[in-house]
Amino acid sequence: MWQVFLQFLILIIAIYVGLAAFMFFAQARLIYFPTSEIVATPDQIGLSYKSVSFKAPDGVKLSGWFIPADSPRGVVIFCHGNAGNISHRLESIEIFHCLRLSTFIFDYRGYGASEGTPSEEGSYLDVKGAWNYLIEHEGLAPSDIILFGRSLGGAVAAWLAGQHLPKALIMESSFTSAPDLAGELYFYLPVKLLCRYKYNALAAIREVQCPVLIVHSQEDEIVPFRHGRKLFDAANDPRAFLEISGSHNEGFITSSSVYLNGLKAFLDKFSNAHRTSNVQHRMLNEKKEDTDL
Repeated sequence: MWQVFLQFLILIIAIYVGLAAFMFFAQARLIYFPTSEIVATPDQIGLSYKSVSFKAPDGVKLSGWFIPADSPRGVVIFCHGNAGNISHRLESIEIFHCLRLSTFIFDYRGYGASEGTPSEEGSYLDVKGAWNYLIEHEGLAPSDIILFGRSLGGAVAAWLAGQHLPKALIMESSFTSAPDLAGELYFYLPVKLLCRYKYNALAAIREVQCPVLIVHSQEDEIVPFRHGRKLFDAANDPRAFLEISGSHNEGFITSSSVYLNGLKAFLDKFSNAHRTSNVQHRMLNEKKEDTDL
């Protein structure tokens, strides 16, 4: 009897260790779900655009679209989620266009027509490349650029916003960190020991000095609502929270006017706040330089 029990116990332990090993070595396949086929383009929703080819700082060639708006009030760098590619985000591009925002949406390495293989460090380099493209080739100032990130893209956008001073940061349906979310999904495993990907949005948002909008749905079935609230609590002022309804991937669509009006209200309210924070940022830099001397 004890021998059977011992064999059963060894089998359970072996399965558990095997599962943990799979989680450790196959994490990339559990995080990134890229597709290469471009299934639609902005001209199919009546918007003109130009295809853009640019490079990340490490030389990886990336692909994106620039969709101009008439008399734009800013330009959005769109950091999408972990699945599909830029051609699956036409609804959001149309919403930004309605808000008189030009959009620069790009594919991370390994997605769409972009070269390379997805990675956490790579995604940071990719959004840095998008930022550099707008500054160097489109002649934009940081105060013209709004960083927008949905889901995993929220962590990417927050990381860049902590490095620069954009016009604003918008994070939608985003998690606090990859280990936090994975720990909730795989509570039966020692995730914090196994997780090789951080995407620590909670740490990144504490460094952000521009206006911040957090968007989240109570009905989000993938990233719990509490993640959005924790991100809001960690953000510096000025900040705002927009509660929407609907699922993780379609909340912004099902919320319709609530979502659109929420984005508009944020942009209307905090555009002046950004200019004030920009001046304060320069003053702090000047004071630091005087101290260094």
